[in-house]
Amino acid sequence: MGKGLPFFLRKNSRRRLKKAGGLQSPPSAPPPPPLRSPELIDANHSNNNNSLVVGAATGPGKGKKKAGGAARLWMRFDRLGNSELVECDKSAIIKRVSIPARDLRILGPVFSHSSNILARERAMVVNLEFIRAIVTAEEILILDPLCQEVLPFVDQLRQQLPHKTAVNIQQVSQNADTHASTGGQWLPVPEAAEGLQCELPFEFQVLEIALEVVCTYLDSNVADLERDAYPVLDELARNVSTKNLEHVRSLKSNLTRLLARVQKVRDEIEHLLDDNEDMADLYLTRKWIQNQQSEALVGSAASNSITLATPHLPRLGSNRSASMVTSSVLDDDDDCRGFGDVA
Repeated sequence: MGKGLPFFLRKNSRRRLKKAGGLQSPPSAPPPPPLRSPELIDANHSNNNNSLVVGAATGPGKGKKKAGGAARLWMRFDRLGNSELVECDKSAIIKRVSIPARDLRILGPVFSHSSNILARERAMVVNLEFIRAIVTAEEILILDPLCQEVLPFVDQLRQQLPHKTAVNIQQVSQNADTHASTGGQWLPVPEAAEGLQCELPFEFQVLEIALEVVCTYLDSNVADLERDAYPVLDELARNVSTKNLEHVRSLKSNLTRLLARVQKVRDEIEHLLDDNEDMADLYLTRKWIQNQQSEALVGSAASNSITLATPHLPRLGSNRSASMVTSSVLDDDDDCRGFGDVA
């Protein structure tokens, strides 16, 4: 007990002393801010302003770019086989070919392994394997034309379109020119008038070339699969092992995927062939000719109304002049009678 206070009492006394010392000592003032030169302050202020300006400029710009969509590479082919590379965003394509925005989703990466052929009022949306295009009665727009798989399709268009469409264009122009003299009766389209001797319209030529290229590509894939499968099957017949069974399993998976792709193309073609209304909607050239004929009919009706209205103008003038002449003659007669009475 003579050694002093217990341990917990000593500890509490130390805490009291520390608290008392903290209350007695005045609070220390915060250190003064370091001096800064005016040049440094102005530089930092300008940097902050620049960062705000850049953020304000990039913010709306990103929103506009996202709303309009990034521009993608397209190749344009016309009836004569002339081609050009253009970069267009979704809004420009929609305005050019007059299709709804949802149809462009079919040409996106989500539906890259599907097969679709959609008919619209003025265009045809084609998605067959690697061929993604929009076809109208006058031109075709091909998406990603520089891909290795799309190049054969581009080459076939360059070779076949100029020769196939020359005669068809002349027949279309002749029908549009001679419609004014038919009294408003619709002329038959060239394909229906001349049967099989006439070339197909532009949109069906493009669709035919696309189907040929896709079928050739799938046929080559089948040939490659057969070339790889037969040696593996022969090796499995000689020696049943885990390695050979794994090779056969991978070949079967490739065959299943290939059959699914072929079936998608086949189902889409059969769907179009079984529906007469869809086939009629694909006939874009007929709609184009009918629009030209209706415009020619309206123009001829307007010109006829003008030519029929112009002869009435001189007739009215002649009537007026004749009435003036007769009135003057009557006045002269009256004057002569007056002079006779005076005499």
